[in-house]
Amino acid sequence: MLIETDPYRCFMPYEPIPVPSAGDGPLADLTLAVKDIFDVSGYRTGSGCPTRLAESPVRVQTTPAAQRLLDAGARFVGKTHTDELAWSMYGMNVHFGTPVNPAAPDRIPGGSSSGSAVAVAGGLADIAIGSDTGGSIRAPASFCGIWGIRPTHGLVSLDLAQPLAASYDTCGLFARDGETLLRAMAVLLDGKTVPLPEAPEYLRPLDMLAQLGDAALEVWEAQFGALPARDVRVYPEGVDAAYDAFLRTIGADARDWVLPYIRRRAIPLARGLDQRADASEALTEAEIAGGQAARRAFTAHIEALLGPAGVILAPAVHDAPFRLDPPLEVFDRFRHDCARLLCVAGLSGLPQVVFPAGRIDGAPYGMSLIGPRGSDLSLIAQACRIVAGAEVPA
Repeated sequence: MLIETDPYRCFMPYEPIPVPSAGDGPLADLTLAVKDIFDVSGYRTGSGCPTRLAESPVRVQTTPAAQRLLDAGARFVGKTHTDELAWSMYGMNVHFGTPVNPAAPDRIPGGSSSGSAVAVAGGLADIAIGSDTGGSIRAPASFCGIWGIRPTHGLVSLDLAQPLAASYDTCGLFARDGETLLRAMAVLLDGKTVPLPEAPEYLRPLDMLAQLGDAALEVWEAQFGALPARDVRVYPEGVDAAYDAFLRTIGADARDWVLPYIRRRAIPLARGLDQRADASEALTEAEIAGGQAARRAFTAHIEALLGPAGVILAPAVHDAPFRLDPPLEVFDRFRHDCARLLCVAGLSGLPQVVFPAGRIDGAPYGMSLIGPRGSDLSLIAQACRIVAGAEVPA
């Protein structure tokens, strides 16, 4: 890292190697952190895995996403922690530890882009690159009380990044406010977006809201309740059917992209990660084909629901982050409850922007917008307008 102190333990303790920046440009006033699954020239890439770190050479190229931000003047300050192989949601790494959530030090920060979210939330970086496959930007953004975006799938280059599940993997950003996120994403996307109308059609997702407890529903109402919205159902065959399709298809991708590395190196996996690896390996071709067909049907449903002007007023996750060292049943259940909501944008490959909306039991809790394919910049701008016009609960 290049910063002098790291009170939140969010940076990898690499020897500080300066990374050239343009020095001027539209992002010249911003500092940049990069998740340690992305290559940065002069650094190794560890992916939260001691085996991968030990094998990694010092990289001689920088991933295009980071390079674009550097070329726009952003100043690199370090590489950030990740869950092992980016395959988790809690931000807890048995090898390298758990970064401290600046907004709730007794709670998990969320992952797998844990260090990037914490660096931004703690004021150690203005923007940070993360990856989002099943929720690895959106969950920590909600948990740490900051902004984050999972962009339209395929819109941002993932060259020189560790893959996890190719048809789900995305590269996105964190920031502490919407205006900074919009400015940085405009550079990252370089005009590759389509606009929303000035007055989009808001959609109230009844079957997403049905998954929330009373406190989370109160935050949703405080943020979105005054907006005119049409009631819709997001899951055409029900929540469980969509989640099953998600598990099958993301598992099939992981089996093809990250599992061969795990098995080839005989990497000992932490609890939870070992279960996901085994489940991916056990998938049959018939199960995968069924999941892919269900995913296509789900995507067609969501795209028809949105049309060119629809915006889903969606909870990011079902609850605030849980406390460190939870009971085992909380640890096992929480990821699935989050993913039933997060899988909507993941299955369909659509953009989702998360922003702070309130607090539950003293911890941050975020809301989000999901929009049509390619509407990323308009979606952030729309979120900025909604937040500016809403009273955020203390």
